[in-house]
Amino acid sequence: MKKEILLTVFLIASTISLLAQKAEVFNPSNQAIRGYDPIAYFKEGKPVKGNEKLTYQWKDANWYFSSKQNLDLFAKNSEQYAPQYGGYCAYGMSEGHKAPTDPNAWTIVNGKLYLNYSLDVKEKWIKNQKERIDQANKNWPQLKDKE
Repeated sequence: MKKEILLTVFLIASTISLLAQKAEVFNPSNQAIRGYDPIAYFKEGKPVKGNEKLTYQWKDANWYFSSKQNLDLFAKNSEQYAPQYGGYCAYGMSEGHKAPTDPNAWTIVNGKLYLNYSLDVKEKWIKNQKERIDQANKNWPQLKDKE
């Protein structure tokens, strides 16, 4: 009986670990960008909270939108509008690790959305942005499926 319980606990822990490693999109509470509309950054130039009734499922995360038009636009070309590095911190990715982000710490560079851990981290990231993006682009393929 004890062996069966231990085996069950091990299998559950292993499954949870494998699922956590697949977190390609930063989505606390299963909300990409903490429930903010990714299209609004491009169209309105600011973070706008999405509506629970306007949700799109993509890459195992729920993406929220402030309008049906934004949802439709994202559904047609998700890769174009989704934040880089799955919405993890661009500065952290350039340093070789995943870090959470604040929807208010954002930048659009060459038509791509980048998020940062905080406004302070964003300021550090901006100082050598091109180099940071180049390094983060190199790190992302190895880190995207890791916890």
